[in-house]
Amino acid sequence: QVQLVESGGGLVQAGGSLRLSCAASGIIFSINAMGWYRQAPGQQRELVASISRGGSTNYADSVKGRFTISRDNAKNMVYLQMNSLKPEDTSVYYCNVNYRFIDYWGQGTQVTVSS
Repeated sequence: QVQLVESGGGLVQAGGSLRLSCAASGIIFSINAMGWYRQAPGQQRELVASISRGGSTNYADSVKGRFTISRDNAKNMVYLQMNSLKPEDTSVYYCNVNYRFIDYWGQGTQVTVSS
């Protein structure tokens, strides 16, 4: 059974940095796409960044130049380095992996950016 465990969220001041990590277990074959989404209260879940198995990346316009997604295929992990954080980045961040054509989600980690 595939499980995703996120870590690294917390409270940070505007302009600060955080690094989110997500560890996938129960993996036997290669993971396809991996990504991070976020959902603020009363808002729809939105894509923050994604990365393909080959390393191609995609970012939401709102985070381009500030966030960097990376992955370690050997460890089945995906990371999100978040710099120059803004109060509007406050949200619950969810790890997502597409494994054998099925989407799996982590439990979410809270990121709060104070002004």
